[in-house]
Amino acid sequence: MAENAYLMCVKNIKLAYHYLISCAVYLFAIPLILPAIGFHLHTLYVEDLNNHIPTILKSLSIIIVFLATLYFRGRPRNVYLVDFACYKPDLTDMMSKKEFVDIISSTFDQESANLQKKVLERCGYSDKTYVPHSIRMLPAKLLTFNNSRKEIEKVMFGAIDDLLSITRVNAREIGIVIVNIGVHNPTPSLSSMIVNHYKLGSDVLTYNISGMGCSAGLISIDLANRLLQTQVSGYALVVSTESINAGYYLGKDRSKLITNCLFRMGAAAILLSNRFSDYRRSKYKLKHVVRTHKGADDRAFKSVYQEQDEDGNIGISLSKSLTVVAGETLKSNITTLGPLVLPMSEQLLFFASLIARKIFKMKNIFKKTYVPDFKLAFEHFFIHAGGRAVLDEMEKNLELTEWHMEPSRMTLYRFGNTSSSSLWYELAYSEAKGRINKGDRAWQIGFGSGFKCNSVVWHALKTINPADLEKNPWTDEIQDFPVHVPAMMPLSS
Repeated sequence: MAENAYLMCVKNIKLAYHYLISCAVYLFAIPLILPAIGFHLHTLYVEDLNNHIPTILKSLSIIIVFLATLYFRGRPRNVYLVDFACYKPDLTDMMSKKEFVDIISSTFDQESANLQKKVLERCGYSDKTYVPHSIRMLPAKLLTFNNSRKEIEKVMFGAIDDLLSITRVNAREIGIVIVNIGVHNPTPSLSSMIVNHYKLGSDVLTYNISGMGCSAGLISIDLANRLLQTQVSGYALVVSTESINAGYYLGKDRSKLITNCLFRMGAAAILLSNRFSDYRRSKYKLKHVVRTHKGADDRAFKSVYQEQDEDGNIGISLSKSLTVVAGETLKSNITTLGPLVLPMSEQLLFFASLIARKIFKMKNIFKKTYVPDFKLAFEHFFIHAGGRAVLDEMEKNLELTEWHMEPSRMTLYRFGNTSSSSLWYELAYSEAKGRINKGDRAWQIGFGSGFKCNSVVWHALKTINPADLEKNPWTDEIQDFPVHVPAMMPLSS
């Protein structure tokens, strides 16, 4: 803990240094300009101040234009989240846990089936999550590449169709397309599939992000933001999804069987804009993106790892230290994010605690370094619904309330782990509940293989009225939530 506190101190010093260097041009320019102004005014006063007022105004205008030019050239462009859509699968894709167990029991040996049954009992899922049709065909038919393609086309195009419908944007206006997916990577790429399906222009910029896990959705937002900083005016389409078919494991390795029970169908499509004209109709403005990568640590690197087993079956292993790794990576991430969002009062309390422990050795009084209250910085917390254990750990580390955790827990219960798109189902939940008010600050936190923790901060530009929502996946059943989710859920429920 002391080491983490020291690292946070170092990060804050570096951030202060960064701000000092960033503003150096103003700090150096002002001392140089003021004496010149004073000398000029003195000269004018001695001669005849009244006769030189136009000259004074001209000089001041030049100075103001100079400083304004420096300011606006160094200032990043605003990026707006116009709207987003989350795909809600058909009722035919819905599968209860009991049905899932029946398929598992007929596909795997008894030991492997029993393990997956226990995971399903503890996962916190309802009987209304969705899986692709190919899973229903097990064990009669093996999982195929073509089935993965059909699954992705269904969820990806479904989400994009809904997004274009609610934004009334012509697909050909989109200048940037970014798709993130973990394990299904066809040729041509998924981004090219979108260009072909919607007949986008030949000058569209396309990117396909793969193998970066459940936090790749926020990486895509970061990439879109960087690209929009260089574009004169335009739209960026971000699509986050995963293939259940391509990631399903048919071997006997216990560490790889768990993922079979966790992931479910889902996709989200997000429309970003750098056009000031979109300010009034957009829902959110992007404030901060903070990315943390612990890949240099072998334990973190291997915590989520895709490999072949001894029989040649490909699967993704989840290590026993995954929760610990996630907690450590989160602490590194918030060390950078904290100074950007926390009020000065919280930062001073942290530094006072740090100094008391490190310099004055008052560890008997301060049992641990003060943990800043992020509830003072954000009204809403959207944590990747990766599993019950991860959410429990996040609730504990950030000292959040049940209300703050509700969007993540209900998304896990209703839709399961939909990989990188889960954060958008959570935001859709809060919108459907009528919780988003103008000026609110929302924090999206994603975890992924590598190991990575990424944060994105949004500022609400308007109050979201649930009655005005279109294509929201929660609208027709939001009155049924929240629900109590017991620690153990019988498969017959």
